[in-house]
Amino acid sequence: MNFSSLDLAPQISQALETCGYKKLTPVQEKAVVAARRGKDILAIAQTGTGKTAAYAIPVLQQLLDNPREGSNPKPRALVLTPTRELAEQLSHTIGTYAQCTDLKITSVYGGVKMGGQAAKLRGGIDILIATPGRLLEHISQGNTVLTGVEHVVLDECDRMLDMGFIADVKTLLGYCPEKRQSLMFSATLSAAVNELSHKLLNNHQEIRVSKEQITADTVDHVLYAVDEERKIDLFMDLLRQYDWYQVLVFTSTKGQADALAAKLKKYRAAVCHGDKSQGTRRRALADFKAGKLQVLIATEVAARGLDIEGLEHVINYNLPFLAEDYVHRIGRTGRAGAKGHAISFVSRDEERSLVLIERLIGHKIKRLHRRGFDATNRQALIKRVGKSKSSGRTNRSSATQIDKQSDKGYIPRTAKPSKAKTKASATQKKRSSRNKG
Repeated sequence: MNFSSLDLAPQISQALETCGYKKLTPVQEKAVVAARRGKDILAIAQTGTGKTAAYAIPVLQQLLDNPREGSNPKPRALVLTPTRELAEQLSHTIGTYAQCTDLKITSVYGGVKMGGQAAKLRGGIDILIATPGRLLEHISQGNTVLTGVEHVVLDECDRMLDMGFIADVKTLLGYCPEKRQSLMFSATLSAAVNELSHKLLNNHQEIRVSKEQITADTVDHVLYAVDEERKIDLFMDLLRQYDWYQVLVFTSTKGQADALAAKLKKYRAAVCHGDKSQGTRRRALADFKAGKLQVLIATEVAARGLDIEGLEHVINYNLPFLAEDYVHRIGRTGRAGAKGHAISFVSRDEERSLVLIERLIGHKIKRLHRRGFDATNRQALIKRVGKSKSSGRTNRSSATQIDKQSDKGYIPRTAKPSKAKTKASATQKKRSSRNKG
């Protein structure tokens, strides 16, 4: 189906033509028409499949079909999203779709001063994109109200649940009129997301992507089994050989990100994580998008909302704790039909996470071997860990040792007394003998 067949407003059609949009993606085909009719929707589709356009276009169309009377400053559409980066990205993308209209769009999020955001809110807007916490701050200060909201979108609602925003989301929805259109979009469908949809949506239409399609077909998945302490060396070795033009690296912790960045002084690299200021993170992302950086190292803050045209390589320096986050990480590559490569470094400790990821995406990830970097075999690892740990735990009060080798439970045995205790015991016996004499 082509966008030209949707009979959209001329302003929207012109903007989409400027963006080079011609054919709808599968999620857009299923969502746009239903959402345009005012239907509540729960859509499950992987990143990079055009979810933003799937809800933004029908919302923009409805706002144009029903223009606001007078100069009411209240927002008419609310998009809630989990991260600052995604809020900025959505503001830019939806703004592009609305570039030929008079609709006003703004985003509010934490990490920056509230003054500029407050001025825009008081000046009147049509579409408000916000992270839950910052929007609650603005409402408490009287900078905006949600009583005029006609359309609510929960974008990346699975991530909002993971990050603990659900209470704030429910509070915000309580400020909105009960009679409204509600749209939920998510990359994955969990029990919590499904439960939330039945609480927030009214007679909704459900759009699901099959398990086999949970990651884009354009992404090639491979992994290297490697010991945790060799991951930095493996990355440097691959970077030297292939000299990737641009590579996005995900680490599990801020410390790992900083340690890797310290090794990349000869390369154009930057770090993006929670300890960095919003301005620093914004500059790092902007420089990476502009091709000024070769390597961007990030924690989960960049896993969503980061849209880099032509990004070919994503490295999972560590596997994510949640299997669903793997989908979001590798969704930064292979977008809009382009070819992408997702490369994961997997240590022995991460094998359980790997099983969960492969179960989620519906297929095994191809194993690659690089000479000199293969992970320690399991038996050698067990032997090494056994040597590095004591053979048991000592209970201070009873001076007994707990045998951890037995598979029948704990078998206590008397621990050998220390030399000091033995000497003290001998002295006490001599004194006792003298007293008896």
